[in-house]
Amino acid sequence: MSVLSAQNLRKSYGTQTVVDGVTLSIEKGQCFGLLGPNGAGKTTTLRLLLGLIAPDSGQIQMFGQAIPQQSRAARQRVGVVPQLDNLDPDFSVLENFMVYGRYFGLSAADITARVPALLDFAGLANRADAKIQDLSGGMKRRLTFARALVNDPDLIFLDEPTTGLDPQARHLMWQGLRRLLNQGKTIILTTHFMEEAERLCDRLVILDHGRLIAEGAPRELIAQHIEPCVTELYGDDIAHWRDNFAAQLCARHENVGETLFCYSRDGAALMQNLHTQTHLRYLHRPASLEDVFLKLTGRELRD
Repeated sequence: MSVLSAQNLRKSYGTQTVVDGVTLSIEKGQCFGLLGPNGAGKTTTLRLLLGLIAPDSGQIQMFGQAIPQQSRAARQRVGVVPQLDNLDPDFSVLENFMVYGRYFGLSAADITARVPALLDFAGLANRADAKIQDLSGGMKRRLTFARALVNDPDLIFLDEPTTGLDPQARHLMWQGLRRLLNQGKTIILTTHFMEEAERLCDRLVILDHGRLIAEGAPRELIAQHIEPCVTELYGDDIAHWRDNFAAQLCARHENVGETLFCYSRDGAALMQNLHTQTHLRYLHRPASLEDVFLKLTGRELRD
């Protein structure tokens, strides 16, 4: 069953088209990834899906309700973790839960009953009375995450939720997300961490210049777009090795700065050769979603 669907969404600002014909469907219980470089149209797409702005054309339905016409009612079943923390610095942790919960019409008793589990989710047990300014950046991020769950939402929007978290906290959040998915929640995730998307997403889309350029499960996209084996080579004699061996040992190769990326279907012959090249350093690994992302959107820096 589709929890959220969009058909041929378009949005322009002046002469710039920001979202250009995006169509997607998100099923109940999925973690759905929305990926793309800076300026690809992700944030505008999220704002359209939430009903915060209206599309120039196209249709959106959330829980069977038209968006943005019925977005206020639909958002009662939604939780949002914004890209930037927006906690109230004048309130304690508990008071932040209280204020946020009241936006959804929850009673003080209901909010209080939910707080211990939410604090545990965020790894902030026994911090209910702490002031926001006394929390570290990672704690604030985890609290923002937990606060978005105060209304027990069926659909959760996560806009780069683990930015600023250390590896331990990131793994804690991943475990929490898995529990939410096991409870039947639906998650829409934007992230610049390709490992995160590969770990969590059942399906994902990649946007670039406002257009949907790829869609599928992570492993499907990797198999479709990238050779199975990737080898990254470093060293002063990279150019010499490339000119003499790359064509016969790599299905495809590309230079990126001081690194030579070799893509192959069977890396055995390549590895045998590299074992004799003591002047070169290399990393041999399976293809990843990051390889797909860079191939489809390019390696140039986006601001």
